[in-house]
Amino acid sequence: MSISYNGLWKMLIDKNLKKVDLIERLEISSSTIAKMTKNEVVSLRVLEKICRELDCDFGDIICYVKDEEGE
Repeated sequence: MSISYNGLWKMLIDKNLKKVDLIERLEISSSTIAKMTKNEVVSLRVLEKICRELDCDFGDIICYVKDEEGE
């Protein structure tokens, strides 16, 4: 099982924002953004901050990606 933050990246493009804008606005670390870039797990608190800032829901920025069988 894995997760994808593609919704977040698309939303940033639509809002003409960059990853560094999230770092500055939300006061989160660059390592947190790096984790998200690699589709790694981050805390719900970070996701909550993002949703509040971008006026969206968790499902808009993150999704579950089912692994293929045999993995």
